[in-house]
Amino acid sequence: MQTIEFVLEREFVELNNLLKLAGVCDSGGMGKQIVAAGEVKVDGQLELRKTCKIRAGQTVMLGDVTICVVKPV
Repeated sequence: MQTIEFVLEREFVELNNLLKLAGVCDSGGMGKQIVAAGEVKVDGQLELRKTCKIRAGQTVMLGDVTICVVKPV
């Protein structure tokens, strides 16, 4: 299992863009396809909204990859 810590520099990031920025997919469009296919969970719940707003403190899971979204220090 791989854990990625993503530092959020603003209020939120859209889910499809988070997948791209965290490096788990090549583009936002590919991120949308992954979300639409039902492969992503946010805080343990299946998430099908491609542009769902992800905020600091939330956890996104895709396969064996976990992305922990944190505030800047």
